[in-house]
Amino acid sequence: MKYAIVESGGKQYKAVEGTAIEVDLLPVEVGEQVDIEQVLLFVDGDEVKVGAPELNGAKVKTTVVSHVKGPKIVVFKYRPKKRIRVKTGHRQQYTRLMVNSIELE
Repeated sequence: MKYAIVESGGKQYKAVEGTAIEVDLLPVEVGEQVDIEQVLLFVDGDEVKVGAPELNGAKVKTTVVSHVKGPKIVVFKYRPKKRIRVKTGHRQQYTRLMVNSIELE
């Protein structure tokens, strides 16, 4: 099994060829190609390469599938005996990327 650990937006994701990953919203259009060059780990069967901190020449080629919203999170602040009740919500926006190939030079 061929996969890589990549970094995008300060977070780490496991990218497997042929699957999709959801990263923080990227300013790109649907259908565009995105190359992620911050590859921290590359695994291909028994071959394991670890970057320090990144692997030089490694690249994960992806295609933007869609822009989606995550689940709604409700934030409720409450102070007893003071009549303070604040209810707000948040939905994080993500970009769904299809991993086309993982290359190591």
